[in-house]
Amino acid sequence: MSTFNIDDYIRKVPDFPKKGILFYDITSILANPQAFQFCIDRMMALYHDKSIDAVAAIEARGFLFAAPFAAGMKIPLIPIRKKGKLPGVTLSKKYDLEYAQAEIEVHREDIPAGKRILLLDDLIATGGTLNAARALIEAGGAHVPEIFGIVGLPFLNYEKVLAPTPITTLIQYHGE
Repeated sequence: MSTFNIDDYIRKVPDFPKKGILFYDITSILANPQAFQFCIDRMMALYHDKSIDAVAAIEARGFLFAAPFAAGMKIPLIPIRKKGKLPGVTLSKKYDLEYAQAEIEVHREDIPAGKRILLLDDLIATGGTLNAARALIEAGGAHVPEIFGIVGLPFLNYEKVLAPTPITTLIQYHGE
């Protein structure tokens, strides 16, 4: 399995969601059990000996990778959702999108204060959502020692936005 090429399972969709954007679609990974298992196995190998107390995942595709990872690691999964999707007491954070603003939330009681939380999403682009999620986790009293994504687009400068937190991805694309 060491010669497995995850790039073969990432669909590249030109001009989506708008003209000039090349969209990297991970749903083709999910549709292939071997590719999906490869991702989960790599995540487990990367973090099996690191001190991670929980994993926080971004709605919605991040959940798909975080759930089997959390189960395999025997650690909690903390869902970070769009505003208005969680009942009860939440922490929320607004952040800027290209032409709008968005807001995410997490249950306050789900963040274990003083613990180390791996932050996970399927694809890391500009880093805005992950930066807001990191702020939520830190507001809850926990620490984010690392950020993980299946796909990274470093040409969009997410490393600057997410500094100084280390970022790990399974594959990176450097633009066209």
